[in-house]
Amino acid sequence: MAIALLACSAAALPTSALADGTPLPPQTRLRVTVLQWMPVKGVYENWTALGGEFVVSDAGTITLPVVGTIPVQDLDNAALADEVADRIQKKTGLVNKPDTTVEVVEFPPIYVVGGVNKPGEYKFRTGLTVLQAVALGGGQVQPSPDASKNEIQLVGTLQGIQVEMLRSEARIARLQAETIGATTIDFPAMHAGVDSALAAQVYGQEKIIFAARANELDRQTKSLSDLRELFTAEINVLEEKNKSADLGIAAAERELNNVKTLVDKGLAIASRQSDLERALADYRGQRLDQVTAIMRARQNITEATRSLEGLHDKQKTDVASEMQSEQANLDQLKLKRDTSQRLLLDQLAQKNRPPPAGDAGQVTYTIKRHDQGSENVFDAAESTLLMPSDVVEVHLPKAPVPAGLSDASNDAVPEKTSATEASQ
Repeated sequence: MAIALLACSAAALPTSALADGTPLPPQTRLRVTVLQWMPVKGVYENWTALGGEFVVSDAGTITLPVVGTIPVQDLDNAALADEVADRIQKKTGLVNKPDTTVEVVEFPPIYVVGGVNKPGEYKFRTGLTVLQAVALGGGQVQPSPDASKNEIQLVGTLQGIQVEMLRSEARIARLQAETIGATTIDFPAMHAGVDSALAAQVYGQEKIIFAARANELDRQTKSLSDLRELFTAEINVLEEKNKSADLGIAAAERELNNVKTLVDKGLAIASRQSDLERALADYRGQRLDQVTAIMRARQNITEATRSLEGLHDKQKTDVASEMQSEQANLDQLKLKRDTSQRLLLDQLAQKNRPPPAGDAGQVTYTIKRHDQGSENVFDAAESTLLMPSDVVEVHLPKAPVPAGLSDASNDAVPEKTSATEASQ
């Protein structure tokens, strides 16, 4: 008797809020229970072979053992229970219909997307409204507590990049002046927002470096040029000494010839001839030393010329290498600047601001609902009741982008100005 009362009470339990005449949507999980009263035993028997859990297909049907496929598009759970009982009675030839119940185990989930903190899939329950679904999704997107801090960091990063770009452009202008051998530097025009005092300081530093490098190059050039002139003067002196040596050698040779004649005639002693021969050999040795010194001086002139040419070649190579490296650095700085500007613009655009008056500043909602194979999209209010499988999309009012910030990313190519104008 207790089992009978339990079965009757189970049949009387509400299955869900969608049981009051609302059709069962696809993907709904159902539990079908079939009981048969056995008068002989005085108990209810549970026909487990005919019951169990079933899922409504996308076509709006369920398939039960023995009974077969049953369409459920136009049935609620009570009507479906009657339909199952009728079919079992017909299939089995029972005199009375079995007691059949259909319970909703789980409805398809709903989906919350758009301007919520935790978009995703959520379990459906009876009486769920749009506002409650937004609450399940973590509520409307709110500005991060660190939003202002991030904005300050991005602004500081942009300012730092702007200063580095100023230094890089000034350095490139100085290297260009060194490349063409100019005596002054043509600095680019300052970007908007750059401190003129800082720009003057940077330009002044580059002019000091420019002058120091130019002076160093001039000093080394003058040193090598003076060295060449010194060796040239030495060669001139040695050549004059060679001329004098040639005259001395010629005189010694004439005197030696005369002495040889006298020695042959017995009018002079042989030692006199030997002394003259040694003196002539010394003259010739000294002349060879002077010729060697001239050759060495000419070799030194060649080395000084080569060093002078190498000095200018090295200066051009170093400047070209620095120019290439600095240009790459400037390109990287521009890329970082553009990226930081986009991040700042996006953060400001997403920042939650008090909505302006009027409907345009209000949060709006739309619902996408599948109905008999078609998708319907309609506007909803916070109190709109949801159905299983509904997709709730939350639309936040757009925050205005601060005027003038978007123009910062469209920097024009800076015009050239003289070093005097830039420093003023």
